[in-house]
Amino acid sequence: MGTVTTMRAVRLHAFGEPEVLVPEEVPRPVPGPGEVLVRVRAAGVNPPDWYARRGFPNIPRELRPAWQPPLILGSDVSGTVAELGGPDTGWSVGDEVFGLIRFPGLASGYAEYVVAPAEDLARKPAALGHAEAAAVPMAGLTAYQFLHRHLGYQGGGPAVVVGAAGGVGHFALQLLRLAGAEEVVAVASGRHEAFLRGLGADRFVDYTRTPVAEAVRDADLLIDTVGGPDAHLLLPALRRGGRVVPVYLGDYRPERAAELGVAVNEGVWQVRSSGSDLADLAALLADGRIRVALDGEYPLHEAAAAHRRAEQGHIQGKIVLRVGD
Repeated sequence: MGTVTTMRAVRLHAFGEPEVLVPEEVPRPVPGPGEVLVRVRAAGVNPPDWYARRGFPNIPRELRPAWQPPLILGSDVSGTVAELGGPDTGWSVGDEVFGLIRFPGLASGYAEYVVAPAEDLARKPAALGHAEAAAVPMAGLTAYQFLHRHLGYQGGGPAVVVGAAGGVGHFALQLLRLAGAEEVVAVASGRHEAFLRGLGADRFVDYTRTPVAEAVRDADLLIDTVGGPDAHLLLPALRRGGRVVPVYLGDYRPERAAELGVAVNEGVWQVRSSGSDLADLAALLADGRIRVALDGEYPLHEAAAAHRRAEQGHIQGKIVLRVGD
């Protein structure tokens, strides 16, 4: 019996709506030096996936990645090491791993197998199933690197998380508590209140009923995972000398921020693949100091449906694709 050289994957041949994601048989990749082949058990669905599926229309043309179809999307995976690209990867066949692969490059995780740089992977916590583990890397690393690598956060006064029920938001809330925030205020729609209080939010603001700046005053830090044209309306929630830090692009009206004495971190922090940072998160997940939330699971061949659901928003945590048993 010959060696199997193909695998199931979801690929797009043109940019567009979710229907461009098509299940196919494609060549199985082969790991090179410093790489491992991972048999994927689950893959996370993230905003950059649907931005890429559409051809990055939300990014200025001169800054768009030069990706051309056919493409396999997906950078968050959890699975089992199936093959080593050399003797010095630090991994063994059969190890259970998870990771944010090659980000911000193209990883091709919506497939039965993916080649990953060995340093992008961390050992999957035994306490997590593969679906839960696949929901962690991009969202968890964004929150972790944002707070600890970008801001050097070591606790402080009241902290606000806008969009707290989403992937990045629900991790940021928990990490702020662990890092010593005096009070953590979660901002989301009312249906998420019980979920966010269960994660440790000290206060909850339903933005559909009360503007954030009316419900919150004198915050030390505001993490905005929503952004957009109305982001400047958040500024009065902060004390003079407070900071607002965007996860996504928003209009923060620099002149108004200066008038209020609020610092706005310029630009958007870009998460990077890091097995070592993910190992730190894995330790927090392993003993329950932080939790990951799954909003839904879809089989790989229903990637289009998963994208439609994820793009609707108003989810709690993450959506993942089930790839293997």
